[in-house]
Amino acid sequence: MTDATEIRHGRYCVFNLHIHLVFVTKYRRGVFTGEVLADLRGIFAAVCEDFSAELVEFDGEDDHVHLLVNYPPRVSVSALVNSLKGVSSRMIRKKNYPSIRKKLWGGALWSPSYFAGSCGGAPISIIRQYIEQQQTPD
Repeated sequence: MTDATEIRHGRYCVFNLHIHLVFVTKYRRGVFTGEVLADLRGIFAAVCEDFSAELVEFDGEDDHVHLLVNYPPRVSVSALVNSLKGVSSRMIRKKNYPSIRKKLWGGALWSPSYFAGSCGGAPISIIRQYIEQQQTPD
């Protein structure tokens, strides 16, 4: 994993985009064990790699997970989230964990909603001040 302040380069851009994602299990059921969370870490890292993104940090509790993802500007956050949730749900259900099978029925592991918060960089007030202080030509 790279340093969170490392600037990445694309063909036509330079970027440092991070997003904090939180996914909650369906019905907020406590179904995750340490083993399931370890599997989720690997699944999320592989999906991020497919998007040329990087899973910087991952952890969770029995009913939700937190991800910190460094992603390129060409990636839509909603497309990334859709893939992360869809692939992880399929893979975890395929492994047939008893804790999940007992508490969740049907085909869904995740609640349809999620939290996404941009993070990193300077606070909004500092950026606003910087922009206001630009020397506009006459």
